[in-house]
Amino acid sequence: MLKRLLSYFMPITIYSKRSKVSKNLEISWNKGKLVLDSENTNYSYGSLQQILRKGLQHIGFETIKTMDNILILGVAGGSVIKTLVDEIQYKGQITGVEIDAEIIQIAKDYFRLNEIQNLEIVIEDAFTFVLKTKKQYDLIVIDIFQDTVMPNFLFETFFMNSIEIILKPCGAILFNTMILNQKQNQRNEKFLGDLDAQSFTIEKIPRIEEHNELIVIKKIEIKKRIPN
Repeated sequence: MLKRLLSYFMPITIYSKRSKVSKNLEISWNKGKLVLDSENTNYSYGSLQQILRKGLQHIGFETIKTMDNILILGVAGGSVIKTLVDEIQYKGQITGVEIDAEIIQIAKDYFRLNEIQNLEIVIEDAFTFVLKTKKQYDLIVIDIFQDTVMPNFLFETFFMNSIEIILKPCGAILFNTMILNQKQNQRNEKFLGDLDAQSFTIEKIPRIEEHNELIVIKKIEIKKRIPN
């Protein structure tokens, strides 16, 4: 309790670990809340949770409640899952894909991720999972970072085509991106320009954090013509 109170004045680290995948990880009390950070950025339950909550609000909490299946690519500490379950009271199936088994253990130990009944965790590379899965999802949240680095495959046409296949008609993608320089800004603009305007509608949400750009991509339902 003392550490929690002191955290309103300065962050108090209570656990640190070096992961092979995510490098340096820290659990800290910060302003009365437990947060998970990497060396240079927040991973869960701090500003990141606020960012992704904003994206979920944009899609609509009531809309999300009606969905059957949600896919989270990049679980980390599971803050977006907690928002879905605790705030939105989502009762459908959540599948979380995370490459780093060590970070999932932290999420279970400190954030009780294992107590969520409608959650399935898959330890696997997100690209591999997307290519293998036979399911379709109403909402796909892409939140994949290694510290401040985003893998290049996320912005490749082949990956987005694969995402389109597993996204239900009228389904949505919430894509959290980080922009630290002009090159990355150009990367985002190229990515958006390469998306098929006949398949998707695209919205950029005004930033609530300087370096994070949220993109909401919605799949357009293609209606088949009835022959005369």
